[in-house]
Amino acid sequence: MKISSRNLLIGIIIVVIGGWYFFGGSNKEDKKSPLEDITARVTRRDIQYDLIITGEIAPGFQMDVKSEVGGKVKSIFVVPGQFVKKGEPFAEIDDTDLRTQQKSVQKSIEGAQLQMDKSKGNYERAKKLFEAKLISKEVYVNLESDYEISKNALEIANQGLQAVMDQLNKTRILADSDGTVLSIPITPSQVIIAAASVNSGTTLLTFADLSKLIINTHVNQMDVEKISVNQKIFVSVTQEEAALTATVKFIAPLATAKNNIKGFDIQAEVLDPQHLLKPGITVRMRVPVADVKNALSVPIAAVFRDGTDHVVYIRNGETTTKRKVKIGVMDMAYAQIISGVKEGEEVLLVEPKNIKS
Repeated sequence: MKISSRNLLIGIIIVVIGGWYFFGGSNKEDKKSPLEDITARVTRRDIQYDLIITGEIAPGFQMDVKSEVGGKVKSIFVVPGQFVKKGEPFAEIDDTDLRTQQKSVQKSIEGAQLQMDKSKGNYERAKKLFEAKLISKEVYVNLESDYEISKNALEIANQGLQAVMDQLNKTRILADSDGTVLSIPITPSQVIIAAASVNSGTTLLTFADLSKLIINTHVNQMDVEKISVNQKIFVSVTQEEAALTATVKFIAPLATAKNNIKGFDIQAEVLDPQHLLKPGITVRMRVPVADVKNALSVPIAAVFRDGTDHVVYIRNGETTTKRKVKIGVMDMAYAQIISGVKEGEEVLLVEPKNIKS
């Protein structure tokens, strides 16, 4: 019997569709176990716990440079960012008034010198006359006193000149050490106030040694016990892997509150800054706290509290068993289980009471 080409084509289509449906090619979704998304296996993995904190870079040494001499700023020899060596000048204060004062004091010295020379001559003559009993003791003593007074006057005049010279030497402000100029809040021709015990004076510039940088941070009272002096920490400016290291140098003995958080101030010294850091920037620090290799672990979501105990729920077929466990190191995703479970066991990620039947 002959079969038409149309009927043959229909038969092939029916066979193909039937086979596809029979072997699972239909639109029906693959069925999952109802617990597949809420269970996990006890496995072994490396768990590292790091404390992540932020801090601000600051120079190891920084100072506000001020002048011991008041007056008008004559010259500024540096600019922000400039490296200055010890002994090089920062700025100069106009010394016109001091030069005038110097000339006046020098004239006073000349007058005091003449007066002393005269008194000395009178005294020496009087001494000889007194020894020869040609003048009275009273006259001799008076001339001797005049001589001593003239000597004191000359000494005072010389001290006055020395004071003026000291002031003149201080009109040129020099660097006490090598460093970098951070900022200059003054301008030429500005009148400044000298720094003294009664006032703080005008800040000429801010100066720092950038070869040594420190990190200032504030760690809350719960985490500070995880940090110790001389501990090594890893520093980065971005979220990427740390490029620099630092060492904790100081932990404040007294807690303080910052941004309503009670904690402790900590300073760490950056090792070999490599010009990657600048004062004032915020950095991210990773403080290694614990590192366990091949630890028996479960997801943190599988650990629950039962009063003061930690528990997990072990799933074995259709049976669920609550089991007390001892927790070790934890990271952001997994918890080390020191005791209470075995490798390969299945644990629930939600409490059984919250599983919908």
